[in-house]
Amino acid sequence: MAQQSHVEKHPVPPVPVHPVDEKLGPKRLVPAALQHIAAMYAGVVTPPLIIGQAAHLDSAQQTRLIAASLLIAGLATLLQTIGLGRFAGNRLPFVNAASSAGITPMLAIAETSAKGHQLPAIYGAVMVAGVFCLAVGPFFGKLLRFFPPLVTGVVITLIGVTLMPVPVGWAQGGDAHAADHGDMKYLALAGFTLVVILLIQRFFHGFIKQIALLLGLVIGTLAAIPFGLADFSSIREAPVAALPTPFAFGPPEFQPAAILSLCIVMLVLMTESSAGMLALGEICDRECTGRTITRGLRTDGIATLIGPIFGGFPTSAFAQNVGVVSLTKVRSRYVVAVAGGALIVLGAFPVLGAVVSLVPMPVLGGAGIVLFGSIAVSGIRTLSEAGLDDSSNIILVAVSLGAGIIPLAAPTFYADFPAWAQTVLGSGISAGALVAVLLNLFFHHLGTRSTTRAAVLSAASPGSGTQIP
Repeated sequence: MAQQSHVEKHPVPPVPVHPVDEKLGPKRLVPAALQHIAAMYAGVVTPPLIIGQAAHLDSAQQTRLIAASLLIAGLATLLQTIGLGRFAGNRLPFVNAASSAGITPMLAIAETSAKGHQLPAIYGAVMVAGVFCLAVGPFFGKLLRFFPPLVTGVVITLIGVTLMPVPVGWAQGGDAHAADHGDMKYLALAGFTLVVILLIQRFFHGFIKQIALLLGLVIGTLAAIPFGLADFSSIREAPVAALPTPFAFGPPEFQPAAILSLCIVMLVLMTESSAGMLALGEICDRECTGRTITRGLRTDGIATLIGPIFGGFPTSAFAQNVGVVSLTKVRSRYVVAVAGGALIVLGAFPVLGAVVSLVPMPVLGGAGIVLFGSIAVSGIRTLSEAGLDDSSNIILVAVSLGAGIIPLAAPTFYADFPAWAQTVLGSGISAGALVAVLLNLFFHHLGTRSTTRAAVLSAASPGSGTQIP
């Protein structure tokens, strides 16, 4: 009896829950999810807006296209964060949505297709690209050993750097063709939003500090109202409910040239998605294994294959939400799952989505500078642990960063290259990743003894925190 009493007085302590698997209370969960929605919303609606205009859709069709994009993004994000057994889902705070990387080739397809066949040709190519992703995805997971911190640090840094023109464009008003693009009123509003976020970060602590981005967006939007910079027309014009209809824009058409271009784009998106997963693994202190990447890419493939049925586009990682995780330190995947559920609701009820779109572009720009800059900082932090005291590693990082910045510094540099090369090298993220992987093979794999190579791989494994010799 005495022994039993002793046991009751010393219960076994509960097993600690990893921050990624932590289920937060509503007071922390809801604001954190809102930050993710605010960060991703503009990016989710950009592809349908641009492609819809190129296909000459009317306002009702445009609304339907945007609703479909939101719905598919929500479903893909839920599948990614919650997972489906061992088959799909990386179970990280990872957002999946229509990627802007596919806009240029899809515009080319729209321009070369007859009127009324533009979206069917795009959707047929996208569906085949989804099948391609499902077939090739497992091999990306097996190639994880070629992405040590030296390589992932370069890629994460480039994600932040190459995305920086996006918030800069937002800060200038968002419409590069508008007469008042870059007007001081837009820049002042963006600067005000940025200052608000900085002040909250400096003078507040705890939960308030964690939602600095969301508070900055809210305060910036309120400040824009007296100056007429907040547009409420989207709420008045949006329908209350608009569920996507299967093949509303016609059955898919399969054109070989369009399929080839979208499959090349899918390779780029898979590279960027893998880099995003590796980045989140570092930020969340959870090892991102080959199986994790395979399940994540399988989710991309499923969403890309099924999305066109309802009006979706090629789906991949959203780097800006990686920045939200890095900035707020809220690593729970259930926060992003709630954000995914909210996207589904926004897709089903466009009038609710219009409320989110009230945030003026300059306000998004001021917050985006912090957001995308934090991604670059994460990459620099990873590089600082990757053995930069070695001259070979310094050369690897220098050349890879240079290759990744070329499309940003000289957008027409690859203008005379073949179309497939422009697609791959025109993305600074994929170009830098490709160069980094090849140089890592050259310096640390080819012609080295197996024992040395094994030591390098062991030291370079993601999350190890050990420097490369």
